[in-house]
Amino acid sequence: MIQRDKSPKKRLLQPDASNDDLNVFDLTLRPKSLNEYIGQEKVKKNLGISMAASKKREEGLEHVLIHGPPGLGKTTLANIIGAEMGVNVRVTSGPALEKQGDVASIITNLRDRDILFIDEIHRLKPVVEEVLYTAMEDFGIDLIIGKGPSARSMRLKLPKFTLIGATTKMSMLSAPLRDRFGLIFKLDFYSDDSIEKIISRSAGILKCPISAEAAKRLALGARKTPRIANRLLRRVRDYCDVHGNGKIELDTVIKALEALGVDELGLDGTDRNIIRTIIEKFRGGPVGLNTISAAISEEQETVEDIYEPFLLKLGFLDRTPRGRIATPLAYEHVGITYQNTKT
Repeated sequence: MIQRDKSPKKRLLQPDASNDDLNVFDLTLRPKSLNEYIGQEKVKKNLGISMAASKKREEGLEHVLIHGPPGLGKTTLANIIGAEMGVNVRVTSGPALEKQGDVASIITNLRDRDILFIDEIHRLKPVVEEVLYTAMEDFGIDLIIGKGPSARSMRLKLPKFTLIGATTKMSMLSAPLRDRFGLIFKLDFYSDDSIEKIISRSAGILKCPISAEAAKRLALGARKTPRIANRLLRRVRDYCDVHGNGKIELDTVIKALEALGVDELGLDGTDRNIIRTIIEKFRGGPVGLNTISAAISEEQETVEDIYEPFLLKLGFLDRTPRGRIATPLAYEHVGITYQNTKT
């Protein structure tokens, strides 16, 4: 029996960070202050007020929880908070914290008002999460020393730090942990205008001139996500260096995206294959997720977590108790005449 590789293939339009996104260019493109941070105006306004009040009182910022889809700037925002508050930021992730001692060793090395940033905080193990309860509320950790009848409990005092948690799956966060955050912010998908400004700013940093028309067209294919916008910009810049004259123009963007298989709505070949499969093989649905994943030779989790969310946001798919249905908008996008065969 042939085993199918369950690891997701590297994808240009994936919102999750890849190794390519962690290079020096990506770090250079990240804004360093709230003034440089484009979009998310409501979050910026409320966060700015909280930080200003904390600095005026000479106190540390309350614990912050940032949630939203991947690629929208949660890590960037955490680093901006550290820079604006003038404190150090220690970065880790939920899966990396395996036992009580991991939390204690990290936090004890912080100073008062420093920030501990935990990415993917919904993936914390229960034993670690329980330690964070007292660490966040009482700035202490209860450790058990010894074993058996001679075991005793000791309270380890911690600095008055600020915990910033980031998650893409708010529903997987336990209520006791969620309730211990004083500030909770949700990052939404960006407007095309904000993505266009981000592309223009990034192009200036990368020293690759781009026309307003080209930036606007590139923004349409970025799936309303800054990480994808910057990734596409780098690929278009490569294309322009080889086939262009050094400046990114509209025709260069169109040709580059066509070569990459990205259409004007930011869909790639797999996205369109999912739509066509539902329409052509299953008469538009309803069809179950297992059946779709088998038909396109992708894992069910990959389809559900990576491909489906953006198709749902565009209104190309509907979820029903019986399965997924392709909408008239999906028919129109792939050039197939819609016929309502449902009774």
